[in-house]
Order: sequence, then C-alpha cells, then structure tokens
Amino acid sequence: MSADQLSLLFALWSLSGSVTEIPAGVLADRWSRRRVLALSGVLQAAAFALWTAVPSVAAFAVGFLVWGVAGACASGTAEALVHDALDEHGAAECFGRVHGWMTAAELLVQVPTALLATGLHAAGGFPLVGWASVGVCLGAAGLALRLPEAERPTDEESVPARELLPVLCRPALLAPLVGVAVIGGLDAMEEYFPVLVAGQGVPTGAVPPAVLAISLAGAAGAALGGRLARPGAALLAALLTAAGLGLLAALALPAPVAVPALALAYGAYLAVLVSAEAELQRRVAGRYRATVTSVAGLGVEAVSLLVFAAWAGGGPSGLGVLVLAAVPVVARCLRRS
Repeated sequence: MSADQLSLLFALWSLSGSVTEIPAGVLADRWSRRRVLALSGVLQAAAFALWTAVPSVAAFAVGFLVWGVAGACASGTAEALVHDALDEHGAAECFGRVHGWMTAAELLVQVPTALLATGLHAAGGFPLVGWASVGVCLGAAGLALRLPEAERPTDEESVPARELLPVLCRPALLAPLVGVAVIGGLDAMEEYFPVLVAGQGVPTGAVPPAVLAISLAGAAGAALGGRLARPGAALLAALLTAAGLGLLAALALPAPVAVPALALAYGAYLAVLVSAEAELQRRVAGRYRATVTSVAGLGVEAVSLLVFAAWAGGGPSGLGVLVLAAVPVVARCLRRS
C-alpha cells in the first residue's frame, strides 16, 4: 500500500470510531455494558479475520471501519462498568486506583505481546499472527461476559435520554468532561515517539527498546495517578507543565538524556490523564455513565486532530507548545469548585 492509502485507512478508522462513539455509549447504558464490551471483542476479531483471509486495500478499509466501531464499543463502557461495580460494593472511592492499574496494564502488556508476536511471525508469518489475534479477541469477548455488572436503576431513578443534554451542560460535569477531552486528546503524541527518538540520534535498532522504556514510564505514571486522592488542579497543572517542558527539553538534549526526558514527560502526562478520568467518573450520576464517558471520548478524537496539526505545523516543538497551552484549560476545568 502507498502512504496515501495508509493515511486513508487511518482516516476511515478515526471517522468510524467518532461517528459511533456516542451511540455505542447509549447502547451500553440501555442494554448491557459487559455485552457491549464482548461485542467490541467480536468486532475486532472480525476485522482481523477479514485482513488475514483477504489481504487487500478494500478488505483493510472495511476492517478499519469495523475496528473503529469496536473501539467505540469499548470506549467509556469499561470505565462505567468498573465504576458502577465498585460502587455497588461501596468502593467507588477505589475507582481511581483501579483505573490507574487498568491504564498501566494496557501499556505493560505490550512487552509480552511484542515477544509473542515476534515468535509467531517467525513461525508462521503474518497469517499465524492474524489468526492468533482473532483468537485472542474472541477470548477477550468471552471474558468480558464473565465480568460482574451492577444492577441498573429503574427508569424513575435514571435520567431520560431527552434530558441528557441538560445534564452534560451542568458546570460540575461539563468542566471535567472538557478537561478529559483536552488531556485525552494529547495522548496522540504517543504516535510520534518513535520519530522523536530516532530524530535525537538513537540508532534504528535501538528505537523499539527506547519507545518501550517510555511506555513503561507511562505505566508507572498511570499507576501513580490512580493513587492520587483527588489531587488539586494546581498539582495536575504542574504535572502537565512538566510533561510539556520535558517534551521541549528532549529536543535540545543528546540521545542518552533525551529518552529519559521523554519517559518522565509521558509518565507525568498519564498521571494527569488518569486523575482527570477518575474525577469525571466521580461527578457522573445516573444510568448514562457510559454515554457521558463516550461524549468525552468524542472530544478526545477532536483534540487529537490538534495534535496532528501541531506536529504538521511545528514538528516536535509544536507538540510541546500545545501541551503547555493545555495547562490553563486543564487547571480551570479540574478545579474542585
């Protein structure tokens, strides 16, 4: 495939996820969150099966559209499922810590996955990797069906769908929702870490381990963010400022120091993201938790476009400046009041 075709596929992936983000959240709230999570795994398995069985540009396009829907089904649904399950047992205050470890696990799992994928490719090429991926996704769907799901409130206790917009516009909820959208959208910076590392003179063969080190630092930051008990906006702003300055500093530092600077920056950033997401969940009430979280997810997709634009217009420096520009927005959106 050409670079243009690849860009088109990524655009279809993003568009599919954005269009179905909120409908998927509504489905999770009105039907079953664990079943929607299971549906996400089945859809992702279908995408991999299509790619493996019929490798072509058209098949990849359809697969990315399906994968976009799968991502929308998981976005917001998992957080809502975990929060309400904890709340049912009187442990809602533990959500931040649990969510922090969930985010850390998403990064840590890259290590065994990379090793396993390398071995599978050596043994059977891309077909073996593809069919193994199908099996893993179906296995995840089966596990999702075994997750505990809190009992739903009655219709009289919940917020009718027609009243969702007024609920979203309440300042106590709208502020952290915007904050999560802004911070979450900045996570698109991760896509550029291999380019940043290589640009600082790291040999090509050492780029994957360097990027892995940054991901491990991000996992540590996510776990730390989950353990922060409702940090104030000033602390979150300071951490996000450190992340932006770390990105800018990495550009002026030699390779041996640039990678640790990027790692610390990403760790500080993920600590802020996990704390903000936990605060959003704390402020959501009623049965439309997954829908509200999906609205934030739609905002994340929109802000990620700013990250791509910042890189296109200013390269790594533009990315660092964008992170710093988000600091006052985050500080205002996550104030205790």
